[in-house]
Amino acid sequence: MNEVRLEPARSDDDSESASLRARLRSRLLAYLPETGDHVSALPGLTLYRRDRPTEPASMLYEPSIAFVVQGRKRVVLGPADYEYDAASFVLTAVDLPTISHVLEADPSQPCLSVMLKLDLAMVQAVGGEIDLQGIPTSSTSDSGMTLGNMTTELLDAFVRLSVLADKPHEMSVMAPLVMREIIFRLLMGPSGGHLRRIARQDPRCDRIAATITWIREHYAEAIRIEALAEIAAMGVSTLHHHFSAITHMSPLQYQKHIRLHEARRLLLTEQVDATSAAYRVGYESVTQFSREYRRLFGNPPIRDISLLRGISKE
Repeated sequence: MNEVRLEPARSDDDSESASLRARLRSRLLAYLPETGDHVSALPGLTLYRRDRPTEPASMLYEPSIAFVVQGRKRVVLGPADYEYDAASFVLTAVDLPTISHVLEADPSQPCLSVMLKLDLAMVQAVGGEIDLQGIPTSSTSDSGMTLGNMTTELLDAFVRLSVLADKPHEMSVMAPLVMREIIFRLLMGPSGGHLRRIARQDPRCDRIAATITWIREHYAEAIRIEALAEIAAMGVSTLHHHFSAITHMSPLQYQKHIRLHEARRLLLTEQVDATSAAYRVGYESVTQFSREYRRLFGNPPIRDISLLRGISKE
């Protein structure tokens, strides 16, 4: 497992950050008096509370920013391990199948976290304005998932966004402005490299995104790498290189992860048996399905689902 670490953060005004974090924590606790999820009235904004560390659970991360206000979490993407606390955030630029779990939480100090889905059309609009102004940006990563340092400016924007969730008459006008600010700060930060390429409609990013979309829509079908290369308009080796740089896995590994995540969802929410789940997601061998399922999730299907029953996923 490759652990992804951040460089030491720039020294912000600690007292201001602490005050903003306290305000945001207070708002999350008001929405979530006990463990659970709160889907905000503000589109794309979801709040989470967990009172105990959780078992690893599958989750498809869409383009989004996610961070904890209190506690600590880990997201596993292929061989990469992203661990983050209140000083950092996870930025996701493409759809990625992950394993996510809470590392630190208890009833007196619950893990409180926030996820905001990003509107890619807004990302492109803000990115275009940045380029028109000739504002220089920095970049450190091609990866579709990166860690970033949570700044005072970002915290302040999220506090204002959470307040707007309770003001429906202001929300429709003001929320898009605050979301644009959040996107601006992400694009300007050192962790926004891949997001900036999306904003600039980089042909390579568009081709990989098209390939990812095709795999997600046809995950149960047999896939030939040559056919994927045609979709991406790339050579096979070039596709492998760029796809792996963004997703931390090969196209066929990505398909396998999508299959297994979908199978887990079927087992957990539709209560189908392991054989039915295996066939529905495209496996021809139930034995192979069970072996790969155990390798990814740590337990064979039936035991895994029995352990997950009653545990909310984030």
